[in-house]
Amino acid sequence: MSALFGLVGFVKGRELPNIVFLMSDDQSTYTLGCYGNPDVQTPNIDRLAEEGLAFDKHYVTTAICMASRATVMTGMYEYKHGTNFSHGEMLTSVWAKSYPRLLRESGYRTAFAGKFGFDLRETPNSPKLELPADDFDGWGGGPDQTFYETKRNESMAAYAKEYPHSTLSYGAFGRDFIRDSAKSEQPFCLSISFKAPHKPATPDRRFDHVYAGKTFSKPANYGREHGEHFSKQSKQDRQYERFHSWNYSDKYDEVMAIYHQQVYAIDVAVGMIREVLEDAGVADNTVIIYTSDNGFFCGSHGYGSKVLPYEESTRVPLIIHDPRHPNSGKGLRSAALTANIDFAPTILSLGGVPVPSKMDGKDLMELYDNPEAELHDSIALINVWGKAPTHALGVVTKDLKYVHWAYADEGFEVTEELYHLDKDPLELVDLSRNPEYRSDLKSMRELYDQELAAWKRESVEYNNYQPYGTIFDREVPWSKKRLLFERHQPQD
Repeated sequence: MSALFGLVGFVKGRELPNIVFLMSDDQSTYTLGCYGNPDVQTPNIDRLAEEGLAFDKHYVTTAICMASRATVMTGMYEYKHGTNFSHGEMLTSVWAKSYPRLLRESGYRTAFAGKFGFDLRETPNSPKLELPADDFDGWGGGPDQTFYETKRNESMAAYAKEYPHSTLSYGAFGRDFIRDSAKSEQPFCLSISFKAPHKPATPDRRFDHVYAGKTFSKPANYGREHGEHFSKQSKQDRQYERFHSWNYSDKYDEVMAIYHQQVYAIDVAVGMIREVLEDAGVADNTVIIYTSDNGFFCGSHGYGSKVLPYEESTRVPLIIHDPRHPNSGKGLRSAALTANIDFAPTILSLGGVPVPSKMDGKDLMELYDNPEAELHDSIALINVWGKAPTHALGVVTKDLKYVHWAYADEGFEVTEELYHLDKDPLELVDLSRNPEYRSDLKSMRELYDQELAAWKRESVEYNNYQPYGTIFDREVPWSKKRLLFERHQPQD
């Protein structure tokens, strides 16, 4: 046992737990039985929810993988970690305060497998660095999007013969790391980022039978007729055209069968991990967290893909199981507002590690103690990626969502949207012009302005984040924003 671990092996008189953090890619809430879909088979994840705590209002603060994964690791909003496609990579000084680095420094045995999701640089203009494999005791990670073919993922090639599809290979990686770690006196933290069910849709063929010939119920907000009230800005990028090009419009059952089949394989991998926790004798002291990096439209409102600050894109599954806790095994759910900024503080707190003051999130285990409690009053929803019109800033509370579309070049006008999520969870009615909701609109604008003030105050000075403090300012006319926008607009 290391001398360092000997100092932190216990916190408040209790043995530190092992931690398993599992994250899928592009998984919507309606892929899971425990979120109310009777058309799917997800027995292992459903059991995890029944034995733990499921969260019904959990959001990603940026609904695209690179920024979302950076937020998970750092506990900070995108404008503070400064990491996203077309903006730039994470600096090593930011990575140094991520939960994997801090946990390992405190004495945890750590491992990562799957899609790492972002690169590192020493400074904004220095060369890209290799992925930080040396920062983990076990490494099965890969760059960029990684591959569904296990043999093409260099760090996972040893699993290719038995598990040619990557999803189950990550289950096997987790199995082996847990077995080895159970022999150690150190607590462990295993983080797995599945590639599934990210496009291009490539299911594990051993599960072709699961949804063969299946017909799936469409959500009540499916189709273009349910997106006419969305902003013109939101219709200017690939999310809109992919309703057709990705065949949600004409081959819905076929497309969704493949999508759900990929999630089914994740469910099998979750079962592999839970089984080895039991076999290794560490299940009773291992906290499991399951979530996704962002959601997916799958035809809702006549959109495909993600990115935009609407529910299907930003609200994702979250399940936590802490077998040590008296609230486990009760099938409890929390309606508290939570977000992906909360993962790093939660994991560090579980490990008895001080949470850096720059982190924006809070400890989700407060809700495990009391599922009726609240954690956040509001959460910011960010998009500064893709075509200029789709850039938006929003704010969500338990009941309301406000989105501000700032782009107002020729053919566009500044647009606001307001939704009462408690009454209208499918976002079918924009209330921003409804006089009965004038007071709600005012209060949400005030929350929006508070979030923007934090952006202006705390955004990094590199990777083109500071200009958005002006671009998203409701009081600044487009004539003053336009030149600033063009000057600092990242290229696709």
